[in-house]
Amino acid sequence: MRIGVLTGGGDCPGLNAVIRAVVRKGATVYGHEFVGFRDGWRGPLDGDTVPLDVQAVRGLLPRGGTILGSSRTNPFKIEGGVERIEHNLKEQHIDALIAIGGEDTLGVATRLHEHGVHVVGVPKTIDNDLNATDFTFGFDTAVNIAMEAIDRLHTTAESHHRALIVEVMGRHAGWIALHAGMAGGANVILIPEVPFDIEKVCDYVESRFESHYSPIIVVSEGATPAEGTLVLQEGDLDAFGHVRLGGIGTVLEKEIEKRTGKEARTTVLGHIQRGGTPTARDRWLATRFGLHAIDAVHEGDWGKMVALHGADIDRVPLADATTTLKLVDPALYAEAEVFFG
Repeated sequence: MRIGVLTGGGDCPGLNAVIRAVVRKGATVYGHEFVGFRDGWRGPLDGDTVPLDVQAVRGLLPRGGTILGSSRTNPFKIEGGVERIEHNLKEQHIDALIAIGGEDTLGVATRLHEHGVHVVGVPKTIDNDLNATDFTFGFDTAVNIAMEAIDRLHTTAESHHRALIVEVMGRHAGWIALHAGMAGGANVILIPEVPFDIEKVCDYVESRFESHYSPIIVVSEGATPAEGTLVLQEGDLDAFGHVRLGGIGTVLEKEIEKRTGKEARTTVLGHIQRGGTPTARDRWLATRFGLHAIDAVHEGDWGKMVALHGADIDRVPLADATTTLKLVDPALYAEAEVFFG
């Protein structure tokens, strides 16, 4: 078979490890041929490919980002987009596609499967919010980077008697904030699943200062205030209709200073969480996903996504992964609240 591989959405540590595993096993065990589509779904739209063979994937295991490039292109928002993809796949004799991505990328893969395209999905999102899999690669790296930042900020907070706010990724799900906040000893954790009361946040800040320590607040980029408590500005939309986030940390900084009289500063980790070398766990998980994805392709098990369940890699329908998001259970958040203030 001649198989196309693409990576879509935001980059994250472990993407190259998936590509490497797919090609190494696909070429050496099954004898398949591979091509890489550049920049997510833009590649199949434009017929933009690069050769992918064993030599091309050597040395990729520790390398962050993606050698194929990525984008947030949505072919279903482009007139004739699906037809262009089908035409280009036929022209280049592509028998199957492996799509590596999150909710949006795999959502496109799901719809293309319904149009008859042979596609297998690999789950990728540092937010860890894809349903039907216990974990996604990239998440562990993001949590460890955020935890290290929190560890370092503790000393600055104490030295300057400031409230320090750490804004981490997490549009709809607060998994990074919850894991990194608990691991880093944060005094307040704010996540999208639980709207926050700014007055209560300020009470936690003042309580922490009263104990002669400085507070660390970890907030997901998608965290929102309880209705009627604080007004946030809406941002622009991307090709999938998502608001471009960022800035909740700055809002908190201003409100905390205004309401408590205490100095506050914000650190936005942003893309730092997505770059650089993946952790050992993310390399392990990404590699296993790649190995099992090429098995699914070889067996013609189309419309499936590989998923981690316990210690096993299973296959689930793509639709199961993209219909609903995996959000933080309120019971898990309640565990963290013990340490607030």
